[in-house]
This record gives sequence, C-alpha cells and structure tokens, in this order.
Amino acid sequence: MLQSVSAATDLDLISFLKAIPDARMRRGVRIPAWYLLLVAVLGILSKCESLRDLERFARRHHAVLNEALGLELKRPPSDSAFRYFFLQVDVAAVCAAIRDWTIAQIPGGAGDLDQLICDSKTLRGSIETTSGGGSAFIAQVTLYSAALGVAIAQACYATGEDHERAVLQKLLGELDLEGVLIQADALHTQQAFFDNSRSRGPTSC
Repeated sequence: MLQSVSAATDLDLISFLKAIPDARMRRGVRIPAWYLLLVAVLGILSKCESLRDLERFARRHHAVLNEALGLELKRPPSDSAFRYFFLQVDVAAVCAAIRDWTIAQIPGGAGDLDQLICDSKTLRGSIETTSGGGSAFIAQVTLYSAALGVAIAQACYATGEDHERAVLQKLLGELDLEGVLIQADALHTQQAFFDNSRSRGPTSC
C-alpha cells in the first residue's frame, strides 16, 4: 500500500507546497516560497518555458491570484525572483511534495493498488554527442499506475552521472510497496534488485 510521508495536513496542493522548507535568507523575502512554487506549477501547466514566461504569467494573473488566495502582494514575482529562488530550492523536496500530493488524491490512499509500471524516456532535445563518439542525454524514470491512470512518482537523471537502475531503486525505496507488483525492463532483473533489508516489501520485476 502506498503511503504519503509529507508533513501536509490538507489535501490541496498549496498545503503540500507550504510544507517545503524555504532555503532563502529571511531578510528581504517578500514573496512566500509556496507562492513561487504554485505560480511555477500553474505556469508550466500553461506552457511557460522560461523564467521570463513565468514572470509574464505571474503579472497577468496577479490580481486574480491575490483575490483567490487572500493575499496582499504588492507586485508579482519577476524573472530574477524566480531565478534566485530556484537556485536555492530543494528540488528533491519539491518532487516528494508533488508525489505525496498525487498519492493523497487517490481515494482510500491507493489501498487497492496492486501493481506499478516502470518506464524510462529520454527528454526531447537533451541528447548530446560525447567526445568518445557516444551519446549523453537526460532521462526520466516514471512509476505509473495503469489502474489509477496516474504517475505515482518520477525522477530525472543524466546518463553520465547516474543509471536507470539506481534511480528506480531510489524511487521504490521512498515508497511503502508491500504486496505491490513492479513491472520493469529486463535490465532490472540481471541481479537481485534489493540486496538488504531496505526493501519495504515483496516486489517483482
């Protein structure tokens, strides 16, 4: 059974974003970290592809967001505000919060979930030729539930720095997976996937 480990107490996304620690120095901070993350999420869903896009999105929806969220922010965040924030934000904590929020939306806490599918895809435009004539790229590993129609967890890695097997191990190690069947590519079956007590339950590939 999958379980959320977030400190959030409500099911809305803002509650989960507020649970992420703000790494910025308190002096001079005018815009809450959770608000910057919320605008970033909404902006990306609205096809923003750059910091300047996020600035324009924040400016365009500033009044509506202030009213809807009960805020009194005098001005929307600029592209430099997003840049400064993103350089310090805990990316792993953000990914965990979004993962836990996704799990929290599942009726019954995904108690009926019995299998997950692991899939890895290369991110478009990330392939580069290495000095040895090979290729390096950024890949994304996703744990997907076909029964629920949602991605439970995902993580990205650079092929020169990590490997799909290690990334999948990390994803599985962060979740309670007792009794859940894991479907993955054959490369994950070449040796024992978990070789110690870190496994949280019986899994199969």
